[in-house]
Amino acid sequence: MAIKITDECINCGACEPECPNNAIYEGGVEWAMADGTGVKGMFTLTDGSSIEASKKNEPVSNDVYFIVHDKCTECQGFHEEPQCAAVCPVDCCVPDELYRETVEELLAKKDRMHL
Repeated sequence: MAIKITDECINCGACEPECPNNAIYEGGVEWAMADGTGVKGMFTLTDGSSIEASKKNEPVSNDVYFIVHDKCTECQGFHEEPQCAAVCPVDCCVPDELYRETVEELLAKKDRMHL
């Protein structure tokens, strides 16, 4: 499953540079699938909808750092554990129960983003 950042986030920013998928953004910042990935053109999201990879999307949160679940692979294929959770000083990077994925699905997502 993807990782989410809870409201307990203190906006320290420690998590953002650790993400190999560039899935973490500062609150209020627009995001795109192409940011930090090899994705170009149309990209199919986990819900089956498609977006232009370079299109800037509304922030998930305006107040605290957030993780774009369609880009989060729990660091599968890169690290032994989610790096955001490993470096978070207040333990606010937790599994997102709304987005359950198997290791195989997470690795396939990684492969689609990093061509």
